[in-house]
Amino acid sequence: MIDDLDRAILQVVQANAALSTTAVGRAVGLSQAATWRRLDRLRREGILAGRELVLDLETLGFGVTVFVGVKLATKGRVDLEGFERAVSAIPEVRRVQHVLGRYDYRLRVVARDLSDFERVLRRRIMGLPGVGEVEANVMLSEERRPGPL
Repeated sequence: MIDDLDRAILQVVQANAALSTTAVGRAVGLSQAATWRRLDRLRREGILAGRELVLDLETLGFGVTVFVGVKLATKGRVDLEGFERAVSAIPEVRRVQHVLGRYDYRLRVVARDLSDFERVLRRRIMGLPGVGEVEANVMLSEERRPGPL
């Protein structure tokens, strides 16, 4: 179970996971040692599970992000794990989410531009085994908001 100090620590590291233990402690009013013990406990309990590096994909030349809904074909038996393995092997597919609703999967795909995305869609995604229907939505902008802590 976490308390208010744990929540405060989580808010600080969620905003900047690269901060030192001393800086996190300073932000929440704890010593470095007390902060380290709490962070260690949060890791051992599985509440903190690693750090995520965020790349600026636009700076790297990937100026388009597209969310692709994929409905698998209903004819025959579809191999979900085979689809997931195949789609995860496409470098431009940054995230694969198995979802409920109109589509079975939601993909986050990056491309250099729209013609590059069309190439990825036609040559890679549409040719995957089991793909029935797809819908693409181009991302216009994105905001990162902190979690519910």
